[in-house]
Amino acid sequence: QVWDSFGRVLYNSQPHEYPITSIAWALDGELFAVGSFNTLRLCDKTGWSYALEKPSTGSIFAISWSIDGTQLAGACGNGQVIFAHVLEQHWEWKNLEITLIKRRTMRVHNVINDAVDLLEFRDRVIKASLNYGYLVVSTSLQCYVFSTKNWNTPLIFDLKEGTVSLILQAERHFLLVDGGGLYLYSYEGRFISSPKYPGMRTDILNAKTVSLSNDTLAVKDKADEKVIYIFEALSGKPLGDGKPLTHKTEIVEIALDQKGLTSERKVAFIDKNRDLFITSVKRFGKEQKIVKIGTMVQSLAWNDTSNILCGIQDSRFTVWYYPNTVYVDKDLLPKTLYEKDASEFSKSAQIVSFVGNQITLRRADGSLVHLHMSPYPAILHGHVSAARWQEGVRLCRFVKDQTLWACLAAMAVANKDMTTAEIAYAAIGEIDKVQYINSIKDLPSKESRLAHMLLFSGNTQEAETLLLQSGLVYQAIQVNINLYNWERALDLAVKHRTHVDTVLAYRQKFLEDFGKKETNQRFLQYAEGLEVDWNKIKAKIEMEIAKERERAAASPAVRT
Repeated sequence: QVWDSFGRVLYNSQPHEYPITSIAWALDGELFAVGSFNTLRLCDKTGWSYALEKPSTGSIFAISWSIDGTQLAGACGNGQVIFAHVLEQHWEWKNLEITLIKRRTMRVHNVINDAVDLLEFRDRVIKASLNYGYLVVSTSLQCYVFSTKNWNTPLIFDLKEGTVSLILQAERHFLLVDGGGLYLYSYEGRFISSPKYPGMRTDILNAKTVSLSNDTLAVKDKADEKVIYIFEALSGKPLGDGKPLTHKTEIVEIALDQKGLTSERKVAFIDKNRDLFITSVKRFGKEQKIVKIGTMVQSLAWNDTSNILCGIQDSRFTVWYYPNTVYVDKDLLPKTLYEKDASEFSKSAQIVSFVGNQITLRRADGSLVHLHMSPYPAILHGHVSAARWQEGVRLCRFVKDQTLWACLAAMAVANKDMTTAEIAYAAIGEIDKVQYINSIKDLPSKESRLAHMLLFSGNTQEAETLLLQSGLVYQAIQVNINLYNWERALDLAVKHRTHVDTVLAYRQKFLEDFGKKETNQRFLQYAEGLEVDWNKIKAKIEMEIAKERERAAASPAVRT
């Protein structure tokens, strides 16, 4: 039986023919070996069997792995020692299949033209990774970097320590993890940085606890499993204010998105309750919103070419076409999802890769399943990242899919493109939001329009701060009145010594409409001896709007 660290059974094998006499994990935790009478079995960490050998050795009573996890030794019942080497590892990317056929030889097969290349190495191969057009191979002494366009001239450099336990790739660089630390290299073989954090233990890091993108590296802490350390890839320094990202429960798996601007980089993670969260990695002082976007998530992966996230949720396979929707318009998130029944993939399926429009899953029995996703969301991401809004609208009109329109609406609001947002919201029947966007477009100043866009996304505090910084005090007070934040509206009016009567008048009207009496001492104190004159208040409001119009006309800001 195989359990996870929370005591959940991941795998339960059929009874064997003979008693199991030994079992041992490889040091990186990816494989384990099982010994029995005349039997040596190699298994994946999730339990299913890679290979079965039947040596004439009697029972294998003890198994010991080498540090690099490429070979093992077994103490046999007949007094002999058996040695075994792990071969036939397999890597796939787009049209390439690579297999380790001998300890020092790889075979590259291009399935499009059926071309086969053999790659020979001086020492035995320990780890390899194939992604983003590059094959990175670590042997016991050296690292080889092959471009998939040319297999004849690899870039070779010596390693500080021979036992590389993990290779992670991003589009511009790759990460090597060994017993000494984390090392970032460019594909030209240039050393970039070596991030460090307190109590770092590299021997227990794996692909689920480390994630790399073009500008960011995220590492889950082992001492405190609620913490994620986030580093700048190029400098190796902690990102932002230097504080790690902290969650309220233990984190199981992390993944960084791969595309877009550094300031918009997101990290998705699964905690021990199997809830999926997303948050921004850029944080300067203020508490960052960590938003839950899924429950009972077994596995997740970001797309390699656009910020699309996929995951296995309970009995459903889910694709979040635009996860950033949670920060823009939370109600819209369910409309930007693609869901498919995942009961056919078995209970504990894992996502292996998400390249282009193809998702590869590994079922609990070890078999691979390939799924295809619609190409249109990725095309829409491309149009939006290049600010080609007209092409985005044309694509949605051509496809006639509500999910795509919902993605475009969220993307337009995130990028403050009101015209496109209006078209997209109209297409999905969100008439109230179309009306609100129209009212935003009629506001006189650029600052007011930006503030109301922030309000649209639910960022009340930021909208108020923007208005106050722009000197639009009345507009900030009015925003709080509209949201029934009476205390805050009165605080602002008293602090800036303006429109106290306006706040009290609106408060009085609000209470009269509901047939209530004032009980708040602060409002009673300021209302003493004050007569509410609506004509005066309306005149003051009109003056404020006229002042804002004059300011907007005088400033060179272009209307959005």
